[in-house]
Amino acid sequence: MQLITIATQQISIYDQKFLLTNQRVIFWKKHQILILSDLHIGKTAHFQKSGIAVPTSILDKDLDRLQQLIDQFKPRKIIIVGDLFHAEYNSELNVFKDWIQQYKYIDWALIKGNHDRFQDTTYAQFGIKVFPKSLTIDGITLVHEPSKKEQNIFCISGHIHPGIRIKGKGKQYFTLPCFQFSQTQLILPAFSLFTGLNTRNPLPKSVNYAFTDEEIFKL
Repeated sequence: MQLITIATQQISIYDQKFLLTNQRVIFWKKHQILILSDLHIGKTAHFQKSGIAVPTSILDKDLDRLQQLIDQFKPRKIIIVGDLFHAEYNSELNVFKDWIQQYKYIDWALIKGNHDRFQDTTYAQFGIKVFPKSLTIDGITLVHEPSKKEQNIFCISGHIHPGIRIKGKGKQYFTLPCFQFSQTQLILPAFSLFTGLNTRNPLPKSVNYAFTDEEIFKL
């Protein structure tokens, strides 16, 4: 296991404290909930089945990171705001099924995303409770897809894999994953490292918290 650096930035939503991390999760202090999005488990095997050469170590690295985050924050509950799995049932889901057994003491929940197409009975085999559309806790709604219009509630979501393009010296640019935070929404980056970055159509009137392997910073 490769040790990771866990850097944090604290934000407030409805006077409640959340920690954004450079490891693509947030931690809700009051309820001791770890929240993440877009693991896309099974994506590597799906690509390999189609004849596309993708390293098999991607899932192992994602699960190692998640294990270290669990060790760090010791959550009572883990909520995945969509796209836990990617496509059809394949060997990677069996790997995850074995891995999650060590955390039976954690309450696992999934808000279904557009890739989560299995019956609820399948998720039950993993010990995961399913919410088909959303879950609201203390007035904060967790949902997979961000809202495209103004709203009177605060939503935490994923789905779009947000990134930000930063201008360096000269005409050089580089792109980093980020959290997008506004008065009504917090959009999470994809947890899996095997995802692209969407730098188009940023959340209006938002603050970006971009990050690297070592730090997280406000832009």
